[in-house]
Amino acid sequence: MYQKLEQKVILSGTSQATLKSYGRSIAHISLFFNTIPLELSDEVIKEYLAEIRSSKNPSETYFKHTVYGLRYLFRLFRREDRAISLPQIERSNKLPVILNRKEVLRLLKTPKLLKHRVLLGLTYAAGLRLFEVAALRISDIDFERKTVFVEQGKNGKSRYIPVEGNILRGIQKYLHACCPKYYLFNGQRKGEPMSKRGIQFIMRQTLKNSNIQKEITLHTLRHSYATHFLEDTGDLFSLKENLGHARLDTTLIYVHIVGSLPRFGAYSPLKKVMNRTSQSKSKA
Repeated sequence: MYQKLEQKVILSGTSQATLKSYGRSIAHISLFFNTIPLELSDEVIKEYLAEIRSSKNPSETYFKHTVYGLRYLFRLFRREDRAISLPQIERSNKLPVILNRKEVLRLLKTPKLLKHRVLLGLTYAAGLRLFEVAALRISDIDFERKTVFVEQGKNGKSRYIPVEGNILRGIQKYLHACCPKYYLFNGQRKGEPMSKRGIQFIMRQTLKNSNIQKEITLHTLRHSYATHFLEDTGDLFSLKENLGHARLDTTLIYVHIVGSLPRFGAYSPLKKVMNRTSQSKSKA
């Protein structure tokens, strides 16, 4: 069953992180009942979901991944009727916590180690997800084109993200001082990237030492990047591409945070037409 699930995920271009998440959820329910979910009745599955929903220990994310995993499994085995009967997951209307620019600067200046400052700075500068920054290779940084390449992000979508000179100079300084091999941020084990847990620990310690009172995670830097990008440019479509969102409505949440997109004065194509006319007359 798992091999068929893995094959379907690979063919659909879905990320390995999604496969692990779905596989873990399906494994939990299979071990709990000592049989695969396909053999369980709808009533039993609903009772199981109700139990984990009401429990204090599993997170809301775990509940969602269980529902998504089961739905994916049922559709994989042509049981669309059972996939539809699963509970619908409503999108949260809660807006994410955002750091203002002064808070971002304070946070990025807090770590004593250059490696940690560059890691958090790049996460903010490119709006990266946790697993994306962990998987970055040295070759993904293009100093000439001033871009960061994210391969196989969420939903298997690769993208190039423009970054500015300050963070690139910081990366060059870090590369010269720390000499990482292959991965941009090496882990404790040779040849492996820094673990996601290790990155989360760096963020927690940095937050604690920064005296910022907001409850934030590494993902807050991504939210802050998106908000500041919109405030500066008003370019919703470029933001969607930079963040690697599959749909524009996912990006629209940041419009609610900003309030309204900035407007940079009136634009009229007539101005360009008149300028060209004036230039033609002057040449004549």
